[in-house]
Amino acid sequence: MIIFTRSGSMVRLMRRGLAVLYTLCASALPATLPASAATAPPAATVAAAQQVFAQDVAKSGAIDADAVLATLAKARYQQSVIDTISRPAESKAWKEYRPIFVNDRRIDDGVTFARENAALLDRIATAYGVPAPIIVAIIGVETSYGRNSGRYRVLDALTTLAFYYPPRQDFFRDELKHLFLLRSASFPYALDELTGSYAGAMGWGQFMPSSIARFARDGDGDGKIDLWTSLPDICASVANYFVAHGWQKDGPVALRAQIDAKARPIEPNGLTPVYSLQQLAEWGYTTDAKLDPMTPATLLRLDGADGPETWITFNNFYTISRYNKSPQYSLAVYQVSQAIAAGVATTP
Repeated sequence: MIIFTRSGSMVRLMRRGLAVLYTLCASALPATLPASAATAPPAATVAAAQQVFAQDVAKSGAIDADAVLATLAKARYQQSVIDTISRPAESKAWKEYRPIFVNDRRIDDGVTFARENAALLDRIATAYGVPAPIIVAIIGVETSYGRNSGRYRVLDALTTLAFYYPPRQDFFRDELKHLFLLRSASFPYALDELTGSYAGAMGWGQFMPSSIARFARDGDGDGKIDLWTSLPDICASVANYFVAHGWQKDGPVALRAQIDAKARPIEPNGLTPVYSLQQLAEWGYTTDAKLDPMTPATLLRLDGADGPETWITFNNFYTISRYNKSPQYSLAVYQVSQAIAAGVATTP
């Protein structure tokens, strides 16, 4: 677009603005987009969105818009991030999903981790009311006990998803904003040096930037939150996340349902426990566990290796799903935790 004006200074200003826009567009994309990225938004659209984003971050007063744009200019588009988020493991059926996470190595390593860190885990379990096997299972399912905490620069991953993945751009722009606002005395890391998953999750517990801001804890008292090398910080942060999302101490998680031949067909909407155990029993779904009949619960049906599985799930199962909304994820974490608890109890 050409704008005519009597003011020569205005012409120079417009030219300078267009030059800045061109630079931003050029830095936002790789020199050649892969064929699979053909549907990526135009560079000018991305540049404009980044300008708006920078102004929004600047409203916090912690960083100015130019600094935000300068950091975004260091980000590199990652096609593998788009490819991976487009085919998550959670899209698999339970019979395919379960072996990925509930397997001998993850369980055996979890038993070893739990025994080697028993004093720390007992202290945190007592302080937060979250069982040690649940904390260990989360770390095991998320990163195989720290062996795989992610290879992507978080800045690259979140910028790619925030500006090149329209289905969830609002979510990832919010996480990118939290990333810019994270740096503090307790989290003194260079933003463009942080590494994590393809979705921008960090550390052994795979916390997104907003979760670090809200739920991460300094478990060793050194004044810094270290989710990569400090086991007290890692375990305390996972436990605090669960407490913040409604974990009930000593509460049930999930039980395999016994189904009457004349059970009423019901299709629960989500994992929120909206029925009482008494109501489920009247409809034909029971369990041998001795629980208060008014305990809130719901049903979960999955396609297992040996056929359909029906589970009665409770508030603590829903709390696990706040970590990852997939019911397969929640059940995998719970089953790994049960196996770890059994292994710790029987290992000499």
